[in-house]
Amino acid sequence: MTQPTIRLSLPSKGRLESDALDFLAETGLRVFKPNPRQYEAQVPALPELGVIFQRPGDIVVSVRQGSVDFGITGMDVIEEKRGANGDILVLHDALGFGHCALKLAVPESWTVVTDIPSLKKYASTFNRPLRVATKFPVLTERFLDQHKIPHTLISAEGTLETAPTIGYADIISDLVSSGQTLQDNRLRALPDGLIQPSQAALIANRKTLQTNPNALEMARRLLEYIEAHLRAKENHLVIANMRGLSPEAIASKMFTQPSVGGLQGPTISPIFTRESNQGWHSVSIVVRRDHLPQAITELRSIGGSGIIVSPVTYIFEEEPPRYKAMLDALKG
Repeated sequence: MTQPTIRLSLPSKGRLESDALDFLAETGLRVFKPNPRQYEAQVPALPELGVIFQRPGDIVVSVRQGSVDFGITGMDVIEEKRGANGDILVLHDALGFGHCALKLAVPESWTVVTDIPSLKKYASTFNRPLRVATKFPVLTERFLDQHKIPHTLISAEGTLETAPTIGYADIISDLVSSGQTLQDNRLRALPDGLIQPSQAALIANRKTLQTNPNALEMARRLLEYIEAHLRAKENHLVIANMRGLSPEAIASKMFTQPSVGGLQGPTISPIFTRESNQGWHSVSIVVRRDHLPQAITELRSIGGSGIIVSPVTYIFEEEPPRYKAMLDALKG
């Protein structure tokens, strides 16, 4: 195997690690880890790409400093630790897993506090700044400053949800997924207290992409596989038999329906049956997953039968849109 010259950092534990590995496997970029206890691995499909495992926040720091070329981690830690020098370039901000949000949460007993304005009003009755426990001081500070709420940030490494109960903080700024943990600890997120939505994202070191042609090519290949897979997940391949005088006549009928036009148009080919002059054709189209029931109804309404629906693994475009966006960003 070729010695890896470019490195990708992945989360080293928890749900984010397993989801990242599953996601890459689905895209065709399976990560092979010879020893589960090691923090290094390979991607057989990309032998020049080495993989290391780090804590989510350390991934951002490593990519920012250039010791790692690419990373996959949450947008929450990316925005918290990316710094102001522009060395972090987000190549794809919506990989579709690791969904959560950084939110402000207050005790349920604060019944008069229903939103940010009422929080600001309630906090003004204190004889001190509002105490906010968080693991995201940069994002939380920015949000509170924007809303002109006097505050003191309290750094916490353990469980934040207990901070108001214990008494060392008034409210918390924490990651929320389902909200069940907040509810269990008698806290509630403010509806307009969203600080940072988050899901897994792919990042790269800007200077590396500008100076290393191999890293730039790797970025293209990663984005191509990821975009083709994500686009395919939203679609199905639908094949149907349809009778018509010609492919053109069948296509005309299909274009009268809103959901069966395909990507650019249907692929139509003759079916050679045992009986001649039957006029049967096979129609293939790609249909959005959420349009599938309507598409089947439309195909039947214009004479479609024997309908087959299959998942799609990839839909490759001429050039991934996010790769074009990356090249534009590198010029800036």
